[in-house]
Amino acid sequence: VYLYFSQYSTYAPAQGVAMARLAWADRDEPQGKVTVFNSGVWLPATNMVTAGEDGSLRTEVTYPFRTALVRATQPWHDADKRNDAFWGASVHWNVSLQLYVMLLNRTKDEQFSQEGIYVSFAARLDDAAAWTAPAKILNGGTWYPQVMGIEAGEGSDKQAGARARLFLGGRSTQFIEFRAR
Repeated sequence: VYLYFSQYSTYAPAQGVAMARLAWADRDEPQGKVTVFNSGVWLPATNMVTAGEDGSLRTEVTYPFRTALVRATQPWHDADKRNDAFWGASVHWNVSLQLYVMLLNRTKDEQFSQEGIYVSFAARLDDAAAWTAPAKILNGGTWYPQVMGIEAGEGSDKQAGARARLFLGGRSTQFIEFRAR
C-alpha cells in the first residue's frame, strides 16, 4: 500500500507531499512496519522500548524525516505569512492514460489560501522521481482535489478513465478530461 500524505513539520525541507508504504500482509498490524521515502531510499521506523513509572513496557515508533516530492519554496512556520507548498494529494490509476495521476493543492499563505490545483503523472508508485513536475490545471480552487471515475462498475476514487468527476472541497460541479499528448 502506497501512502501519499502532507507534511507540515517545522523542518522546512520535509514540508509538502511525502510517500510511505506498507506491505499488504501487514495491514492488520501496521505499527512499526511502514517505511518512508527519504532521498531515494525506503527507511524503516525505529522502535524504542521505554519503561513507564509503573514498570510497564511500551514501544514507541519513530519515523525518519520523509523527503517531500516537491519541496516547499516558501515554508510554513516562519516569520513570512506567504507560502508556496504543495499539499492534499489524491492519487488514482487512469486506465485511459495507463498512468497514475496525482492532484495537488498549492497554497500561497499560512491560511492555506489556494494558488491553484495541479496535476502530476507517474508510471509507478514506488519512486518519487517518477512523478512529473506538477502542472497547473485550475486557478484558485479549494482543498483536496479528487477524481471520481464515472465508468459503470469500475469508476471510483482510485480508478478513472478519460473523463471523470472533479471534486473540490467534497463537491463536484464539473468534469475533468485526461488525454495523452
